[in-house]
Amino acid sequence: MLPDHRFCIAPMMQCTDTHNRRLHRRLTKNALLYTEMIAVNALVHGKQINKLKFSNEEHPIAVQLGGSDPDLLAAAAILCDRFNYDEINLNLGCPSERVLKGSFGASLMLDINLVKRCIEAMQKVTKTPITIKCRIGIDNEDRYEFIANFVKEISEIGIGTFIIHARNAILRGLSPRQNRSIPPLKYEYVYKLKKDFPELQFIINGGIKTIEECKDHLKHVDGVMIGREAYDNPIFLEDIDEEIYNSHHSQKFSREELLDWYLNYLDSDKREPSEFKIMLKHIFGLYKSQSNAKIYRYKINEAMQMLSSKPVRDFIQGQYQDHQ
Repeated sequence: MLPDHRFCIAPMMQCTDTHNRRLHRRLTKNALLYTEMIAVNALVHGKQINKLKFSNEEHPIAVQLGGSDPDLLAAAAILCDRFNYDEINLNLGCPSERVLKGSFGASLMLDINLVKRCIEAMQKVTKTPITIKCRIGIDNEDRYEFIANFVKEISEIGIGTFIIHARNAILRGLSPRQNRSIPPLKYEYVYKLKKDFPELQFIINGGIKTIEECKDHLKHVDGVMIGREAYDNPIFLEDIDEEIYNSHHSQKFSREELLDWYLNYLDSDKREPSEFKIMLKHIFGLYKSQSNAKIYRYKINEAMQMLSSKPVRDFIQGQYQDHQ
């Protein structure tokens, strides 16, 4: 059974690891979380197996795989099943040149027959629901008919859920970051897909930053996926359960309470310097748009240099004293 896709937090490389997901889960009990994209070649050969590990509290959670070899994707799906993910997502949307050289990501949309073989290979070895994340077009191919035909072909082999970034993927000439902003958004394409294929589920992605925008999109499609806003401004997620899921049972925390919880989690285990810094990076935007944001970011940077949470704990203590 598919998890609820009304609100999804996008898979982001070097961002949505287990530590970041636990932070997000503290803020929302209902949002569907995703791993970073995991390359199946590295996964099957053991180099990235640790990226599959997650805490039970992270459910519902989906794993995103990147690859174009049906046999490797099948082997990766078997590995993912051992960890009890709620969904396996195939990346057909990443436009980076590194992914292009590996013949997967967005470039795969140009080879529907290969995409089908990849999906069918996974379907043979797993009962975990498989979904697709893709773009509306590739390079200069921006006709609606392109994405409509792609959806029609792929749905015929049993794929019922499509997460669609409503921009073209420019495979050469734009960086992944530029691909998230320069190609124009065409939300109307995703809306039309829902009208033309009402039996399928469509989740819209790209440029969405507010809860009101989410609600507007949900009038036309089945779900929304947000990436950078959730990562750069995590407190944004605290209203998702109430506003999107009409759930009034989630506990809300002050920034100081959330930060204190996260630092206790950070200090609960011995961390390698690189892991310690990455974990602090996940909370860099916690005070975004607040009057004390600058001093907070300074304390985060100081903690990274010292490899100690003390500067940030001092910041928390200062906030509590200011509130007294």
